[in-house]
Amino acid sequence: QVQLVESGGGLVQTGGSLRLSCAVSGRTFSTYGMGWFRQAPGKERDFVAFISWSGSTTYYADSVKGRFTISRDNANTAVYLQMNSLKPEDTAVYYCAENTYGGTYYSRYAYNGWGQGTQVTVSS
Repeated sequence: QVQLVESGGGLVQTGGSLRLSCAVSGRTFSTYGMGWFRQAPGKERDFVAFISWSGSTTYYADSVKGRFTISRDNANTAVYLQMNSLKPEDTAVYYCAENTYGGTYYSRYAYNGWGQGTQVTVSS
């Protein structure tokens, strides 16, 4: 069973940057794509970014394209989300998950092993 632990969240001003990390254990990490999602209070858990098992393919939500970068380190079984030019609307709890079921990379139902999340708050 895969286990994921997110870290790196915090409070930042508009225009600032944060780098989120997700430590993965309990699975052959390099076999699966990985994704980041976020959930704001009272809203659905939304897709943010995806990276394939090799790291050669990435996808982003339109709202973060050009500002966020997903990456992975298969040797250290970790995935990262570099977030630049942050906006107040980026405020949410951020989760990483394993794309266990393949298929639709932007659907949370294709993912498994959700971590506890890390809070990102962007002040205006």
